[in-house]
Amino acid sequence: MTTTASALVDTLEELGVEYVFGYPGGRVIELLEYLPDSDVDLVRPRDEREASVMAEMHGRLTGTPGVLAGQGPWIGSLGMIGQMEARLSSSPMVVLTEASERGEYSTLAPYQQSRGDYGGFSLPSILDGVTKEWWFPRTPVETVRSTQLAFKHAVASRPGPTAVILDGDAITEDLPDDSTPPAWDAREQTRTWDAAPAATDVATAAEALEDAERPVIISGNGVHAAQAYDELAAAADAYDCAVVTSYLGKSTYPETDERAAGVMGSFGHEGANQVVSEADTLLVVGCRMNPMDTNWQAPEFIRPDEQTIIHADIDTRNAGWVYPADVGLIGDAAESLTALADAGEASNDWATKRAAAAKDWFSTAECEDESTPIKPQRAVKAIESVVDEDTIVTADSGNNRFWLLYYLQTPAVRTYFGSGGVGGMGWANPAAVSAALTTGKDVIAVAGDGGFSMTMNSVETAVEYGVAPTFVVLNDTSLGMVRQMQHEDGDIAGVEFHDTDFVKAAEAFGAVGTRVTDPHELGEALETGKAADVPHVIDVRIDREEDMADTLASSFYESVGGLHE
Repeated sequence: MTTTASALVDTLEELGVEYVFGYPGGRVIELLEYLPDSDVDLVRPRDEREASVMAEMHGRLTGTPGVLAGQGPWIGSLGMIGQMEARLSSSPMVVLTEASERGEYSTLAPYQQSRGDYGGFSLPSILDGVTKEWWFPRTPVETVRSTQLAFKHAVASRPGPTAVILDGDAITEDLPDDSTPPAWDAREQTRTWDAAPAATDVATAAEALEDAERPVIISGNGVHAAQAYDELAAAADAYDCAVVTSYLGKSTYPETDERAAGVMGSFGHEGANQVVSEADTLLVVGCRMNPMDTNWQAPEFIRPDEQTIIHADIDTRNAGWVYPADVGLIGDAAESLTALADAGEASNDWATKRAAAAKDWFSTAECEDESTPIKPQRAVKAIESVVDEDTIVTADSGNNRFWLLYYLQTPAVRTYFGSGGVGGMGWANPAAVSAALTTGKDVIAVAGDGGFSMTMNSVETAVEYGVAPTFVVLNDTSLGMVRQMQHEDGDIAGVEFHDTDFVKAAEAFGAVGTRVTDPHELGEALETGKAADVPHVIDVRIDREEDMADTLASSFYESVGGLHE
């Protein structure tokens, strides 16, 4: 006979799971007891928050579910940041947690009990608000089957997080050899199929693109999720389209390419916004068009009454969600783009000429500024100088993210990923460790001093697991983005930070710490960190008076008005 816990680990092996990101606790301990004798490695950071982000990033990079495991109360609290990011960033994730119930004691003034009975709290209710699907199995066979379905649903249609709550003694009981209903083979049960758009819709979309004089592709996170990079390039070539991206779509298309026009939206490039506004036909691929992408619905920006909109998405509910679409292509982004590229072609020189002009927004005089404190634009250009096609940048939330968004010109696909689903601070550090483990590539995490402090334990996790990301802290000793919202100093409470010595912190974790105050020294520090086999923390002292808000494209709309005129 095989225990349920052992069978679950066998299931993970059958499904090719390489890592479980988690923290021992509760009934999950009984599952983790079987990992040392399996091909599945446990990555245990210092808390469930970091584990959840690492699992989310693993799923985002691989397209297969990242696995998060831990005790219910903490997976439902600390571990929620990665699950929320997974839900809004369409990253496949499977959460294996438990209800911390104690059998006959679960209804008697319970301790940690999270089944939802009186006196405890309801982990199912918490997970129901975030995950795509969750299961609360009570028997061994049901537990195995639920885990299989969790893997299936995590990648089916729009990817996202799913959860299994392990309950009571079911995790330690023996799995019966013959049951009705049975648990099927894990690989067969979890199999999914890619959806493709209807041929008539493809033909209509192809005709619109062929007739367009100013066609533009808006590439969103769905292209990352489908890893449809070659297919995107083929469609852009077939119809001679300029390509802009959403924030989450950054690096779905090389920003150095002749057709690339940058990132659209209120935190994007003014040049990219101009390209979108001037288009007569928009092909939106895997982008829900959230408020920041659409410049908060500025009427001069995207105009369904004047522009033809083709919306390709895995979920039919998303096509035409924000703006009425003329054509919906419902299916996997790779399938939709391939069908379009095969269906027709067009040729004009508007795209390359217009994209070339838009690229001017990637660089300003501040990018070459040699003054101190270091201009954040100058810091980003130093980071850009060490980013090649085999480097991944992870961007945190806050001003640092928007400096990168605006000034880091990505040289290849899959070179930039940011916290932009839920946009939580502290994401970049554990995401970088996960990316290094998952891909073996050079990784640069960029955060402000606030976000870095939240998860700087990730530096120790990197040391422990033998990977060497470079952690860049754009340090203005404050919560910079919020501080810059003040009309006068002291208007908003809580925006100033103690000047933490991140060099000593890095050394305490077993890493190398460097403080950089001179822009001439930054490039060398980045090159040294990238080449090293131990993590480096680079504390970059930036000019805290350089206001990101002055750069944002939204201010351009406020001052200029309609771009299409």
